Amino acid sequence: MHERGEGGPPEVTGGVGEPTLVTFGCRLNAYESEVMRTHARQAGLDDVVIVNTCAVTAEAERQARQTIRRLRRERPGSKIIVTGCAAQVSPEKFAAMGEVDHVLGNDAKLTAAPWAEFGTGQAERVVVNDIMSVKETAGHLIQGMEGRARAFVQVQNGCDHRCTFCIIPYGRGNSRSVPMGEIVAQVRALVESGYNEVVLTGVDVTSYGPDLPGKPSLGQMVRRLLALVPDLARLRLSSLDAVEMDDDLWRLVAEEPRLMPHLHLSLQAGDDMILKRMKRRHLRGDAIAFAEKARALRPDMVFGADIIAGFPTETEAMFQNSLDIVEQCGLTWLHVFPYSPRPGTPAAKMPQVPGPIRKERAARLRAAGEAQVTRYLASQVGHSANVLIERPGLGRNEGFAEVAVPDHYEPGTIVRCTITGVAGTQLTARVLD
Repeated sequence: MHERGEGGPPEVTGGVGEPTLVTFGCRLNAYESEVMRTHARQAGLDDVVIVNTCAVTAEAERQARQTIRRLRRERPGSKIIVTGCAAQVSPEKFAAMGEVDHVLGNDAKLTAAPWAEFGTGQAERVVVNDIMSVKETAGHLIQGMEGRARAFVQVQNGCDHRCTFCIIPYGRGNSRSVPMGEIVAQVRALVESGYNEVVLTGVDVTSYGPDLPGKPSLGQMVRRLLALVPDLARLRLSSLDAVEMDDDLWRLVAEEPRLMPHLHLSLQAGDDMILKRMKRRHLRGDAIAFAEKARALRPDMVFGADIIAGFPTETEAMFQNSLDIVEQCGLTWLHVFPYSPRPGTPAAKMPQVPGPIRKERAARLRAAGEAQVTRYLASQVGHSANVLIERPGLGRNEGFAEVAVPDHYEPGTIVRCTITGVAGTQLTARVLD
């Protein structure tokens, strides 16, 4: 559920006779791809490939360019439109590629006008605005996420912080929030169309609200959302900052069963000096205190976390602090990334850790995460669970573990189960009719 992690291979959706979306990176990109799909369909763009890029690392940008070249070989007659964070940050690089028909910035991609122009053949080749001038985030109403059991709803975009490793603010702009009424309207529409689970997503979700009238907090928005959409069965929050949890959100953790007991921390490191050099807002003790408080309020709480291995200047002792915090906080679902220098960021100019050491440290972190997963899965055997079916034969419990179930249940439904065992990285279950 992480927001800024390098997501590996892209997700490809759509088929013959309709727009094809190739989505890299975060959950917010996945959401925005659905918005673009709607605009492209309405503009009559059937034979088009939309590449929604990620800029979180230089490697993510390289993967996008490689994919674009492959797509041109596979789809010689299709129009290729490149958008997303990498296109926003480095439009000239994509404009220089002969395989690319159009380059579209991150704010323009979510409006109907440029898509309509693409359909007429009159559009400019490069449409990329100054993202820092964008002041609002519209509530882009979608009817659901194609092929998904859960829906992602954008509540916030952009970031006001300047972590030294991160280029994302220059791709997304400053933090801006979707008004509460628009969020409620969208979630209500999704529930009415059959969705049982919604994930609230954004670039920096815990910064929600200061730019809106009355300056509501994230917790106040979530409390109102749950009150106004009583038929929503399950709500998840995406990546959170440990020092930005407000009192209302803590009360919901303690008292609201529809808020799933699964929180993902934007942790990045477990060593105070590295956290300071990253310009993060929290220290090691803040993360530990967060985990302890959340578990005290909700004993079944499960944590995920993003951690960067081999950040510049990281010594073995500093890395050991990051490794130790996995156990101390009981972090289960880890997203681990070997540090990758991003040109244009302060961290890229710091003394670098050799690549092989970065990879080795990442492997040790992943091994620690796998041990935590094994421990968590074993702890679930014999307990009951409400499992959201994602696809035939597979669902997820409240803590986001995969659960194998009989394959005749409809994706999107929730079934009550008893967990009977563990098979690899999945739980096995008996459905209680």
